Amino acid sequence: MGLKCGIVGLPNVGKSTLFNALSSAKAQAANFPFCTIEPNIGVVTVPDERLIKLSELVHPLNIVPTTIEFVDIAGLVKGASKGEGLGNKFLANIRETDAIVHVIRCFEDDNIIHVHGNVDPIRDKEIIDYELQLKDLETIETRLSKYKRAAVTGDKEGKKISEVLDLYKKHLEQGKSARSLQMDAEGLKIIRDSMLLTIKPIIYVCNVEEKSVKTGNAHVEKLKEAVKDENAEVIIISANIESEIAQLESFEDRQLFLAEIGLEESGLNKLIKSGYKLLHLITYFTAGEKEVRAWTITKGMMAPQAAGVIHTDFEKGFIRAEVIKYDDYIKYGSETACKEVGKLNVEGKEYVVGDGDVMHFRFNV
Repeated sequence: MGLKCGIVGLPNVGKSTLFNALSSAKAQAANFPFCTIEPNIGVVTVPDERLIKLSELVHPLNIVPTTIEFVDIAGLVKGASKGEGLGNKFLANIRETDAIVHVIRCFEDDNIIHVHGNVDPIRDKEIIDYELQLKDLETIETRLSKYKRAAVTGDKEGKKISEVLDLYKKHLEQGKSARSLQMDAEGLKIIRDSMLLTIKPIIYVCNVEEKSVKTGNAHVEKLKEAVKDENAEVIIISANIESEIAQLESFEDRQLFLAEIGLEESGLNKLIKSGYKLLHLITYFTAGEKEVRAWTITKGMMAPQAAGVIHTDFEKGFIRAEVIKYDDYIKYGSETACKEVGKLNVEGKEYVVGDGDVMHFRFNV
């Protein structure tokens, strides 16, 4: 399963500059609104030191990391929910993503014009919130008209759906995003079919000047306070620094550069970690002479479902999983050695896959 994140933000907040730094795809970055007319897609490999260490032991022909897809979505203006600017394209492209990465300008620079004249992260956040909330209200009202008619006829399912939709409608009308409404499992299952935009998990990326990348600034603190009640991640990145890192050829050069400016990891790493945390994702590995590979799954998945990420036949014909914990594999150095000391476990259909598990599936179709 691949992770797809939509990068959004007002014009001139550093969104496309960040996208260019994160991926091998190149979006036009310029000092004017709507420089990204069509969504640009960049596939980024997920850095994972465990994959490298396993490969050093196994010496495979191929090493295949897992990936994240970033979509750089055209800038948004007031009225997007009604089709203003590039609103309809913007909203349609967000709907297709797993999570939203909202880039917010938290730096002052007279040379880069802000579309609203001054830097105000709370206002910028609320503009995009408002447009997405309006679109969600439109979606819910359309569905409500259908299910309210069903509820009147005594349809119990229609009545329940109508009640859930009505709760979300009232919540959105208060200027609150759908993700902040506490709802039981049944209600969440019902609302999932509506594909609401504001129910998607969100990462707020505070784009700061280089001197503030470690500690943040007053703009960052205001934003953190504003979103403290949301189920959201907030990270601090300097798009300019990420651009400099992206130009360095080797991993060693990038690490040296980070050390020189006092950073432990790149903004990309922070963004990926936040995405995995927010979406409850983990990684397991397959390791053989042909290939050592990382696979992304949802935390809590059982062995057959995890196998199905490789191929549906693996899930349909699942027999068992042979599992070695990552730390054991590194400690003993090979699958054979782990087997000899009893560190290879045979697990059935009820086994919950752990982060870092090295797995081999047996199946029959």
